[in-house]
Amino acid sequence: MSKFNSNSNMLSKNNEGYIAYKMSLIDRLIIEVLASFFGEDKFYGDNSSQVIKDIREVCTTNPGFVANLAIYARKEMHLRTISHVLVSELAKSPLGKPYARRAIYEVIERVDDMAEILAYYLNEFGKPIPNSMKKAIGDKFLTFDEYSLAKYNQSKEVKLKDIVCLVHPKANDEEQSNMFKRLIEGNLKTPITWQTKLSSQGNTAESWEKLIADNKLGYMALLRNLRNIIKSNPKNLNKVYEMLVNKEWIIKSKQLPFRFYTAFKALYNENLGSSKLYDALETAMKHSTNNITKLQGKTFISADVSGSMTMPISTRSEVTSANIAVLMMAISNYICEEAITSTFDTNFYLKPMASSNGIIANALAIPVTGGGTDISLPIKYLLQEKIYVDRIIILSDNEINYGYKDTCQSYIEKYKKKVNPEVWVHGIDMEGYGTQQFCGERVNIISGWSEKILEFITTVENGVGDLRSHIENYYFKKENNYEGYTR
Repeated sequence: MSKFNSNSNMLSKNNEGYIAYKMSLIDRLIIEVLASFFGEDKFYGDNSSQVIKDIREVCTTNPGFVANLAIYARKEMHLRTISHVLVSELAKSPLGKPYARRAIYEVIERVDDMAEILAYYLNEFGKPIPNSMKKAIGDKFLTFDEYSLAKYNQSKEVKLKDIVCLVHPKANDEEQSNMFKRLIEGNLKTPITWQTKLSSQGNTAESWEKLIADNKLGYMALLRNLRNIIKSNPKNLNKVYEMLVNKEWIIKSKQLPFRFYTAFKALYNENLGSSKLYDALETAMKHSTNNITKLQGKTFISADVSGSMTMPISTRSEVTSANIAVLMMAISNYICEEAITSTFDTNFYLKPMASSNGIIANALAIPVTGGGTDISLPIKYLLQEKIYVDRIIILSDNEINYGYKDTCQSYIEKYKKKVNPEVWVHGIDMEGYGTQQFCGERVNIISGWSEKILEFITTVENGVGDLRSHIENYYFKKENNYEGYTR
């Protein structure tokens, strides 16, 4: 049985008042952290206060896990804000002291991470700043060069010069000492970035041609500006296509899959670009999924496209949880030996996909219908048609509000008796509300918007580790005989 479900057999109710399984505290925290952007409204409201409450409770019993979760969220799932919250709460907790300094250091990947961690702590707790936080930031400050410091020297709340005065980083040499002095005096060299280039030279074909030729665009900047680049029609577009499919750049850029989807969709909706551009984005998507272990046998996948999945994931995005669920289904389909794909709301829809098609194109072809949520429908279909599958993957927020008056696990038990007693069920939580519909033997609950979570389908089925155990030993190694962790 998946460790993730070992303490999840208590019945509860979801936001719609329907029967659901209650998660253990740590399992719920994993889902809350990995399945959404912290501080953004959801269909059932912003649950930030509940997340903070759960973090603080886990800090009192298992601070090493909080440290590991923070580092995992930042490095593997590329979630910035929630990792800042986790390490700040860890630094405040008396039991978090053995982990806080190293966890904060690992979570800081960009210069502005330092300012945002301090801003959260000051807003939440005020002064004094814990020594662990000061030392971690001081240590990390020494790793950034002048270009990086100048590029992110824009914080309105906690400025970099304030950080220098607060943590007093000990310069490694005279050159670094002089750099810190220039920072405090406001005399850092102005960084030449794509933003400053466009600001000074204008959003023209010539500006983009120069930026592309000089390799001044990072991969994320390239994706976000594809629309402007294509519209300006620079002469060196072929280099853009080469950059998009550069496997090393793709892996290094740490893009979540929906970033490729967003770029593709924006261009598609405006009828911009040729097949060469769309082929490049599809190739980039496939490069980002090539390291996922292939799923052998026959897989049934169903994505929730109901109304509760249709809110944008952030105020700065038009992408919804339903869009991501459908995209994750298309990625899953691509890595399956054989798959049946479908969606559901208060109705069930078969949506066949050819695995040889483009992943993004497959996802865009699936309509998001809205309406109520009946997660039992996909299982009922398999039962009625007596379709044998090796595994079932459900992508949903688990907010069932229609149909059967029991958990959907009851239909899984019927399926096991009548069709395949060895079937695996993998529930991928897309929102993190803290309840689940599946529980028990051969049930695996995972969470997140990254293709990396699909690896835990294979590892769990092979008995070599689940998401929770992976996080438990991600950075600080868990001791077998007690709740402590070592490095």
